[in-house]
Amino acid sequence: MEERGRRKERLDRPIKARSEGLYAISSWREVMYLLAPRAGLIIGLLIAPMVMPSLYWQRVLGLAAVYALLAISFDFLAERVGLVCIGGAFMIGVGGYIAGGLNFYLGLPPILTIPIGTLGGALLCTALWLPCLPLRGIYFAVVTFMFPFLATSILLAGNLFRGTEGLSPVAGFPNSLTGIYLILVVVLTAIFGLRRLCGEDVGLVFAGVKDNDQAVMASAVNVTRVKVYALFIATLIGCFAGTFVAHFSGFAGLSLFAVDFTIMPIAACIMGGPGTLAGPALGAFILAPLSELLRGLGQLRVVLYCAVLVAFILFKPEGLLNWASRKYHQFEHWVKV
Repeated sequence: MEERGRRKERLDRPIKARSEGLYAISSWREVMYLLAPRAGLIIGLLIAPMVMPSLYWQRVLGLAAVYALLAISFDFLAERVGLVCIGGAFMIGVGGYIAGGLNFYLGLPPILTIPIGTLGGALLCTALWLPCLPLRGIYFAVVTFMFPFLATSILLAGNLFRGTEGLSPVAGFPNSLTGIYLILVVVLTAIFGLRRLCGEDVGLVFAGVKDNDQAVMASAVNVTRVKVYALFIATLIGCFAGTFVAHFSGFAGLSLFAVDFTIMPIAACIMGGPGTLAGPALGAFILAPLSELLRGLGQLRVVLYCAVLVAFILFKPEGLLNWASRKYHQFEHWVKV
């Protein structure tokens, strides 16, 4: 549309290059245009704990961040590597029990138990899932989904880690805000760190393994090693979330293997936008408070997750973030012809 020597132009047209993610920037205005969504995410997460109306909702925000990490982990493996891993509850349980056990039995402070539980849990999860890597698609997903139930049965049968009583008390954080800001910083690091990683050469290998692992193998690349590398990164994120839950709640028990830690990340990923990393986190920060508002419905909350999955798959398969990003880049402004 032209009017008196002017026409409307999409905001991203002067700076968008041929390759996705590459831009030809010529002014600070264009820099701000690109940084606005990212700055909004960072600032929004950092001020969120301060505007929560009560300590209860601060803790809900912390739980939402846990789901966000699991959703990011799921999205990274499924959309970037092609491994559909729905063992989020197993990562939470392993990380939580290692951190909680080190504190409960040995008296180690959280500053030591969190990194040990994160690294040790990631190594254990990766080692246990290593024999399953030749499986593809739904078969790998089903196997990883069964691990939390297997772990629960072993703990109950052997009465390990005090069985149904669990480990309590587990040392918490100095205050609620300290723990919340810790996990929010980790969420931001996971989002931007994984995006940077997937933009490197190894990201191309991840994409190749997802699209055609036989072609990657024919290029003299060890596909199993690549999958192990990706799986370790994803479990590192999930196990950190588990260590946080143990110290944030002051308890390490069978509830760490709850099915919510498996279902919620999948629902958040589909709602927020698969393949975006930030989208699943957005979905988690929407679904977790909504789930708390419906806590009075008990197990009917699972119906909410299923309804979200069905509704977004049918009517909005691209997810909220992909939709919002498309609309953001479609904004127009007047320019001189």
